Amino acid sequence: MSAFYGRESAFLINAEANWDDPADDRVNIAWARGLVAALAPFSDGSRYLNFAGLQEEGETLIRDAFGPQYARLAALKRRYDPTNLFRLNQNITPSVA
Repeated sequence: MSAFYGRESAFLINAEANWDDPADDRVNIAWARGLVAALAPFSDGSRYLNFAGLQEEGETLIRDAFGPQYARLAALKRRYDPTNLFRLNQNITPSVA
């Protein structure tokens, strides 16, 4: 068993949206979010943290990435890294249960 939830999934989809002109921000962000929303009914709900996007979901993103293993990992984080020394990634905050 892995700490990452969703490893048994048949597919991994990454909505990649890149553009140069800041005037196009709204329309490009909208289509990328729309694609993710349209695919949600076919998803197991897991997230791959290397495709974390803008991390607008905050703690929900982390919980979704670890799924049922989140509580166990949060307890380990509180025990072994209570000061959050290892924080330069998308991580579990030590104080979160």
